[in-house]
Amino acid sequence: MNLYSNKQKWKIVLMVVALCLVGASLFVSNRIVGKVAKRERERVTQWADAIKKRAELVKLTNRSFDELRTKERSEMELWIEATKEVSQNTDFGSTKSYDLPLRIINANNKIPVIVLDQKKRYSQSRNVSLSKERLAEVFPDLSKEALKKKYEDSMVSLALSWQKINPSFTVEIYTDLYMTYYFNESLNITRLQNERDSLIRSFNEELIDNTSFVPVVLVNGSKDSIIAHNLKAEDMEAFDLKSGWKPETFGNAPIEISFAEDEVNYVFYDDSQELKQLQYFPYIQFLIIGLFIFIGYLIFSTFRKAEQNQVWAGMAKETAHQLGTPLSSLMAWIQLLETMDVDPSIPQEMNKDINRLTQVTDRFSKIGSGAKLEEGDIVATVENMVNYLRSRISNKVKVEFESSEPSILIAHNVSLFEWVVENICKNAVDAMEGRGELHINVFQEKGKVNIDISDTGKGMTSKEQRIVFQPGFTTKKRGWGLGLSLVKRIVQDYHKGRVYVLKSEVGVGTTFRISLNI
Repeated sequence: MNLYSNKQKWKIVLMVVALCLVGASLFVSNRIVGKVAKRERERVTQWADAIKKRAELVKLTNRSFDELRTKERSEMELWIEATKEVSQNTDFGSTKSYDLPLRIINANNKIPVIVLDQKKRYSQSRNVSLSKERLAEVFPDLSKEALKKKYEDSMVSLALSWQKINPSFTVEIYTDLYMTYYFNESLNITRLQNERDSLIRSFNEELIDNTSFVPVVLVNGSKDSIIAHNLKAEDMEAFDLKSGWKPETFGNAPIEISFAEDEVNYVFYDDSQELKQLQYFPYIQFLIIGLFIFIGYLIFSTFRKAEQNQVWAGMAKETAHQLGTPLSSLMAWIQLLETMDVDPSIPQEMNKDINRLTQVTDRFSKIGSGAKLEEGDIVATVENMVNYLRSRISNKVKVEFESSEPSILIAHNVSLFEWVVENICKNAVDAMEGRGELHINVFQEKGKVNIDISDTGKGMTSKEQRIVFQPGFTTKKRGWGLGLSLVKRIVQDYHKGRVYVLKSEVGVGTTFRISLNI
């Protein structure tokens, strides 16, 4: 009967079922996460297409803006040449025609122009939105002279501000009389520029305000400067380009955005925090469940072991108690036989068996109530048990005993340790099927006393070596599989030592080692 082997099979079956359930659950969870990720990326793709179209609109606006500016610059240059032509030819007797230059000058109804004299005083203007009427509405309390002065000063300031944008030109009207012309871009260009800036600004604002969307960072073409982002302030500390962060650490390919012909920007985006958490959630969930099951297993295993110890102790006490009564009766019968006319060898042999049963009862009694360790010669303990077994096993089994020292003192319980040696030796004889060699060797090594018990039996497989000390394991057709389990309990629990299979080979034999601390 191999109870432990059946238990192992059930453990394997339950483990396989648990792994299948975990695998199926992870598969379903990952499939759901994959669908969520796919939808999120589709949403990002749609958003990316929208911003690409907006970027194309910005680019078109830039192109129109550049074309209109170039056209107006050409017109302004023509206007300037016409003005010079008219201004520099002041000979009243000249018959030269100024119809074309004058028509060019008068045709300018778009480009704002302000003319200042050589002392930076206001002279005249054209196509300027600022007027005296508007100033009068803003400053109703000013007199006409003050309002005129305010208007001229404003025109001078406006002209000087234009000079920072477009170069002015100076024309000599009369001898030592110069007029400087200041011009600005037309309202059409200004309106178009404002529309372009509004498009870019709205794009950035949408990016920044979109905190519920995936993490997005807009960087320049060289990827060394962040233009816009929708990250929180505390997250930006980790996204410093100068400190070594690379936008490529985001898990998706960047989107190229071009607002101008020679300008390329990149939009980097990552998966949302919710999606990342959802991806790891199944694993965290099963880790927590597994940890809970493991802790529960340890607790129940501890309870089960304590219960087994109580069963062992109770069984041992009950066995010792049950053997005590018939032993007393048998001793009385032997005494009666000794007074009768019988062969003296019969009571003597019966006394040997009684002593043996008394020893067994003593062993069970000590297992149930706790064994007391006393300093003694371990070599003598082992040798006495080997000598006892010589006459009680098959004469076809050659028994050899050797020790590296004649005497080794160590704390042990003689009765229980003899039981350990007896059980291992009897199992070895059974494995050899009553024919072979049994070798027992006692020696010291690195602060330990080792007892090696070797046989030339059928040996064990690696699987059998792992479970040989488990309760219920046996290779016999008749047996409970408790002998080696008792051996392990006596050596480990009572003597704080180790017992294990040192080596074993199928068809060659097995060596058990008992190791005790000195």
